[in-house]
Amino acid sequence: MSEEKKTIITKVARQIFSKYGFLKTTVEDIAKAARIGKASIYHYFRSKEDLFESVVEQEYQLLITKIEEEVNKENDPKNKIIVYVISRMKYLNELANVYSALKDEYLEHYAFTEKIRERYFHKEMETLRAILKEGVERDIFKIVDINLTTFTILTALKGLEYPWVANITAPEMEENLEKLLEILFNGIAKR
Repeated sequence: MSEEKKTIITKVARQIFSKYGFLKTTVEDIAKAARIGKASIYHYFRSKEDLFESVVEQEYQLLITKIEEEVNKENDPKNKIIVYVISRMKYLNELANVYSALKDEYLEHYAFTEKIRERYFHKEMETLRAILKEGVERDIFKIVDINLTTFTILTALKGLEYPWVANITAPEMEENLEKLLEILFNGIAKR
């Protein structure tokens, strides 16, 4: 029963944090929405920050799982990168709390956000590096430095997250990502 209650609290908290953000959400808001007392929340979570961390961790795991599921459906490394980039942006847009933890500067002073950001970045580096390495081994990609290429692609994607997620509809995002991927695969130099 206690794990079930903790799951309910986390589920409700995820919805409330997504709607109002970390700063504007109170433990009382979550307790009311979950139809429980604040004391019940504090029984399972030390603080609002602890609860938010739990919510972000769950979303983070969901994001990684969804991306990996999409990538694993593909056999060709080029298609894997396309699916990786598109699904990453799509699911990141759907998971408001993870996105908030990754981008909101006001959350930077919370130690857990830095741990999550770092772990997420390393996991993404591993996933993308494996795809690029497979492409090199299968003679599909010509890459001199896989680590640098991985870092560069991931940095470019991170730089595009906010403007694309905040200002662009899903169809526009896919179209823009396809253009970005065309530049990635074909370059800009005239041949």
